[in-house]
Amino acid sequence: MKRPLVYVTAAWGDDHVENAKNAAKYCRALYEVGYFPICPILFLPLFLHDEIPWEHKDGQEMAKAFLCRAQVLVVCGEETSEGVKNDIAMAQRLWITTTTLDGVLAIKKRGRVSANEK
Repeated sequence: MKRPLVYVTAAWGDDHVENAKNAAKYCRALYEVGYFPICPILFLPLFLHDEIPWEHKDGQEMAKAFLCRAQVLVVCGEETSEGVKNDIAMAQRLWITTTTLDGVLAIKKRGRVSANEK
């Protein structure tokens, strides 16, 4: 069975190490419940220099291209930033389903409980 491609977004902070740690945690949780997560914050900083204006712009365009290919946008974390709001607005324009990580995990957990009770 083909796993759905999900785009992972969150209110990322200024600490790149903390961002990567959180992004990896979110992606792992989504992978474990059956999705193929894609999270540009994990890999774009490995080869793009955000402080260079045209590379920052290219990074934004690449992230947008990944979002366009996803079946679902998953919003992670407790906070909402302008970046998260922009991702949600883009997903809505493209008719991409948007949900939260907590919502995905709750539904998957509920499905497992129902299957076990039968």
